[in-house]
Amino acid sequence: MATSESALTRIKTAPSRANQGRHIDLSLLAGIAIAVGAIIVGISCTGVGLNYFLQPTGAAIVLGGTLGVILITTPGHSLLHSLRRVMDLVAAPNVNREALIEEIVSYARVSRRGGIVSIEPLLKNTWNEFLRNALQLAVDVNNRVELESLLDTSLRMAERQGEADAKALEVAGGFAPTIGIMGTVVGLIEVLRQFSNLQAVGYGIGTAFVSTIYGLALANLLLLPAAHRIRSRVAENFETQELIMEGVLAIVDTVHPSLIRTRLSSFLRDKGNQRDLGPHAA
Repeated sequence: MATSESALTRIKTAPSRANQGRHIDLSLLAGIAIAVGAIIVGISCTGVGLNYFLQPTGAAIVLGGTLGVILITTPGHSLLHSLRRVMDLVAAPNVNREALIEEIVSYARVSRRGGIVSIEPLLKNTWNEFLRNALQLAVDVNNRVELESLLDTSLRMAERQGEADAKALEVAGGFAPTIGIMGTVVGLIEVLRQFSNLQAVGYGIGTAFVSTIYGLALANLLLLPAAHRIRSRVAENFETQELIMEGVLAIVDTVHPSLIRTRLSSFLRDKGNQRDLGPHAA
């Protein structure tokens, strides 16, 4: 009885350990600061004033053209989802996989004593939505093969959505430099109209190529890095959900909790943490 109460206590306290909210992604902000700072320093070293690169015409062509391309290539609902994904990049979720494994092991202990149905009243204590839904499916679905198929489909759809969000930004990043070149061509056309004024020609050629810089910067400092960051987050989330899927299927298969812990410890990034799981095996 005492052991059972201990398992219930672990289930109630595990969510607070597994979920520590979200934290500001300092590496992302540092990367942005370093990239922008390096460009500003490089421009300053040339002796050219920063105001020389503030060209409203080129900015309007590049930003407006890129936005138009995004609207053409990406459906509206997918674009909104991509924008929300970009906004979420600044705040990264905190997921303690070790605590998540302990939570799954606690459910396994309860299930081995009272059957899979006995964990249903405890699901309200589960912080992770995917774990809660997976355990509820395990209670409702009697067919193990069907359960695995449902969970696998859920994983694949989440991965596909993340890839679609990244692809929308990647496509825009591919067009931005070309649109920048279009802005440069427009600027050169304006220069050729004043070809008799050599001083104006020299200045105009320089400002015309600012549009190309805008396109390259937008693509390589914002859109493409954001797409890669989204893929990285999706891959990390996929691993966490795969951990949960393996744990839930092991519970359904009535695998011993100690074996479940050992099996799931392979999902820990820091392999040294696997040694810390040993004392909990009792």
